Amino acid sequence: MPNITITAFERSPDRGKGLARDMRVRWALEEVGQPYEARLLSFDAMKKPAHLARNPFGQIPTYEEGDLVLFESGAIVFHIAERHAGLLPDDPDARARAVAWMFAALNTVEPPIFERDMVRILERDEPWFERRLAALEENIRKRLGELSASLGEADWLESEFSAGDLLMVTVLRRLHGSGILEDYPNLLAYVARAEARPAYQRAFADQLAVFTAASGGR
Repeated sequence: MPNITITAFERSPDRGKGLARDMRVRWALEEVGQPYEARLLSFDAMKKPAHLARNPFGQIPTYEEGDLVLFESGAIVFHIAERHAGLLPDDPDARARAVAWMFAALNTVEPPIFERDMVRILERDEPWFERRLAALEENIRKRLGELSASLGEADWLESEFSAGDLLMVTVLRRLHGSGILEDYPNLLAYVARAEARPAYQRAFADQLAVFTAASGGR
């Protein structure tokens, strides 16, 4: 029986696209071959004391293993990568660089991408919407240009797939359908390469099954 439990949306707002942050944790666990159970929560349940004891900000995902309870997807993925082989290189210097890419994904590349999503949802009818969106997309393109140059023709950010790639790809996937990622062919191929990994496919299928069940099989 799995001794790891994660929390996930009962009805994910991403409509089965694999963008919710529990996808990162599911994928990491699949990469290292660790079984887990998912506790599905409604938005209301996320703000109840039982869940706030796991995550004081009332968000998902959380991670429980014995007496250990963690929140924040990056911290959870790092814990999984530290505890199980397969997501961090053995060489200390390569390992440190992979961890740096984890931070880069969440602290440098993700913020303007996530903010663009929020602006498109919450500020579309505001008079400043077009200017705000253009400024965010300019910042996104700057970061993607830098990332593209660093990746070059390599398959992965370091010599082998790592937790840095896992987090970076989950961030870049938020740009699917925007037309932005297509301007960087090596990044587009990088994301496709990661999405083809069997562990990713299993994690995506599990998250999609939750949405399908919540939607009555539609």
